[in-house]
Amino acid sequence: MKQGTINILLVVSIICISLSAIFVKLSDAPSTIMVMYRMFLACLLILPIVYKYRKSFLKIKRKEWAAISFAGIFLAGHFGLWFESLNHTTVASSTLILALQPAIALVGGLVFFKEKIDIRTVAAMGIAFAGVVVVGGGSFGGGSGALLGNILSFLAVVSVVLYLMIGQRNVKSINHWVYSFLVFLVAGITVAVFNLIGGIAFTGYSGNDWMVFLMLAIFPTGAHIIFNLLLNYVNTTTVSMSTLGEPIGASILAVILLNEVLTSVEMIGGVLIIAGIFYFLRLQGGSKQAVPKEPESL
Repeated sequence: MKQGTINILLVVSIICISLSAIFVKLSDAPSTIMVMYRMFLACLLILPIVYKYRKSFLKIKRKEWAAISFAGIFLAGHFGLWFESLNHTTVASSTLILALQPAIALVGGLVFFKEKIDIRTVAAMGIAFAGVVVVGGGSFGGGSGALLGNILSFLAVVSVVLYLMIGQRNVKSINHWVYSFLVFLVAGITVAVFNLIGGIAFTGYSGNDWMVFLMLAIFPTGAHIIFNLLLNYVNTTTVSMSTLGEPIGASILAVILLNEVLTSVEMIGGVLIIAGIFYFLRLQGGSKQAVPKEPESL
């Protein structure tokens, strides 16, 4: 896959994940219910494509089944923890903490994959992080439950990085549609068990709630499918770095869809985020990376 195509897919994924916080705010359903139906509906939506690659299931080894199970559990943890964090802290604070994902991914890449760090990569991340701090720093904290919300958001970051790292190690040997379907299914089942244990009702939600469930399944979850595809070509840090576009993307969409006012501070921070991401992707395009084996055609 050419670098230009990779960059386009990363931009599309940024737009899709930027919708997530807005959708969550539009529903009064419990966080774990939103996660559960998001995952199950996503499985239904991609099932026709997965059926085309049904023979791939027979090629999955026992060790890979174990990896898929852990990836699904970590994905469920990410969504559940982050959705719940939005009930305790501000969107700005939660988004700021989520932006720590590339740094945690970079550390994970050093520890687990012995990836090398270029000083220019650190500089690019620093520019983007500065933008995130400008956008969300003014709202950091606030409210008696903010500390709990911020802790939940941080744990959500750790969970998604572990999920992506498992994918980086295993998705190259499994068709990415099949991999996505299986991890979504495991994530949905994991949260469903949690809901059963917690006595959370599976029914009785409004039409608006169901529309939010469906939109979450289509757009933000679609970004995760793109991420799983891109893990054939780039590392976890690159995918994580692209998610730094979420704060500015969510801010722009909030202006359009929720009539929120974008302040000058948020606009300045957004410029820094975009500049950092652009510089990072330029560095990735110029680096000499081994070209992995081409996956099954879509």
